[in-house]
Amino acid sequence: MTLPRAVIVGASHAGAQLTASLRQEGWTGGIVLVGEESALPYQRPPLSKAYLAGKSTLDELAIRSSEFYIKQDIQILDATVETIDRSSGHLSLSTGVTLAYDKLALCTGARPRLLGTPGADLPGVYYLRTAADVELIREAAIAGRRAVIIGGGYIGLETAASLRTLGLEVTVLEAAERVLERVTAPEVSAFFDRIHREEGVNIRTGALVEVLTGDSRVREVILASGESIPADLVIVGIGVEPNTELAAATGLVVDDGVVIDDHARTSDPTIVAAGDCASHNMARYGRRIRLESVPSAGEQAKVAAATICGKSKKIAALPWFWSDQYDLKLQIAGLNTGYDEVVLSGDPTRDRDFTCFYLRAGELLAADCINRPRDFMSSKRVIAQQLPIDRAELMLANSA
Repeated sequence: MTLPRAVIVGASHAGAQLTASLRQEGWTGGIVLVGEESALPYQRPPLSKAYLAGKSTLDELAIRSSEFYIKQDIQILDATVETIDRSSGHLSLSTGVTLAYDKLALCTGARPRLLGTPGADLPGVYYLRTAADVELIREAAIAGRRAVIIGGGYIGLETAASLRTLGLEVTVLEAAERVLERVTAPEVSAFFDRIHREEGVNIRTGALVEVLTGDSRVREVILASGESIPADLVIVGIGVEPNTELAAATGLVVDDGVVIDDHARTSDPTIVAAGDCASHNMARYGRRIRLESVPSAGEQAKVAAATICGKSKKIAALPWFWSDQYDLKLQIAGLNTGYDEVVLSGDPTRDRDFTCFYLRAGELLAADCINRPRDFMSSKRVIAQQLPIDRAELMLANSA
């Protein structure tokens, strides 16, 4: 008798976790992981940090060793899935191979949002999503050169910190009126603005990029104001877009991501999805959310594996995130959507550690904890259990 085969599309954090979780849940059939990179699945958050700064190798970033995949009898294919035929249970690969599946998981992740301004295709303009992207950036990131980063979100600020470590002159251009405007309170934005300026980064907010110019490669960034900013390299970090084309083409429901239920099932209950490509209705926040978060990708993958194995688990963990910049570790518990009050512990205008608590109607929704691991752990517990809080105690919170 032929054993059933589970195919995971996407060698992402979610894809790598799903392969391991399938075996842990008791799947005895075949497992095939299809990815578009020749390297083993690796951690992506360090790409803009330790890997870009030359402090770690790709082997060190591997999520699991090659021996693990061999021991667990997991086959890894370097290919692109071009089509899914749900009626026959087959995938068509870029290698010309047709791959049969009994269970299918989509962990296709996301890709960088492209800059649409003229000159964005010049040599010397980079995006940062894969190890190959970082290797190109590192070749250009020579001490003393002028780097311009378009986008003042987490990826832009992390990259700025790494490039300063490498000795480059760095300018960050943010179209909004403050960095991290979409995701943090003004106090947190002001803190990171201050830290980066102290580290020698030139931060420009309200900066609209009009055109990138140069001859054989990019040489300057022209703003809508007419100002010209010299550049030896430009890194674009203006967000990501979920890779949902494959799912949409095969008729699955897509809404800013492949729509999944609490069990990670797509609109086709025989197909699961997890990670940055997946959109999930979170009862805690009363809306559908696509989380760009390694912890969330891992949890969704574990639930998806259980579902494939016929078990009933639900996506329920509190979302959390992190960002490393210089000597700072930002840990974020929960989502601050809809907050109506901010309580600060510590002084973000002077210190290099503090916590910003986000409340709504007196309930703790989220917390941004900078170099405050204890605040982070306690906030996760309070938010997850919806425990009552005392504002005075929050203000006195500390990591000691």
